[in-house]
Amino acid sequence: MKVQLQRKNEAVHFEASSELSAVKVNIDGSDSIGGEGKGVRPMELVLMALGSCSVFDLTTILKKQRQEIDDIQVEVEGKRREEIPNIFTDIHISFILTGNIDQEKAQKAAELAVKKYCSVHDMLAAGGVEITYSLTFR
Repeated sequence: MKVQLQRKNEAVHFEASSELSAVKVNIDGSDSIGGEGKGVRPMELVLMALGSCSVFDLTTILKKQRQEIDDIQVEVEGKRREEIPNIFTDIHISFILTGNIDQEKAQKAAELAVKKYCSVHDMLAAGGVEITYSLTFR
């Protein structure tokens, strides 16, 4: 896998692309280093990667279990340490599920999705990040 970042201005706005898709992602830094709010920050991308990796797997497992999913929303919140580098120490994933879903099956599916199948989880956890999750049913 290979990605490319192309500088878009004289500050820290870059456009990222991948050899796997034609989609472009705008990335920008914080105000303190010249960011202009023209894209997401790198650490936001880490949370987005964890949330999307987990929910893709959760959705796949629930569908295989023949659960009726009307909607799934994901919120990912990370806490970072004060010293530099300001890495994540704790991350919590909140899955909000709507539909005719068996709660016990969903709990088991979430355990598998987050802890077994999500490669982003495994990379972060290997670095000492404490990752938890919860499910809310509507």
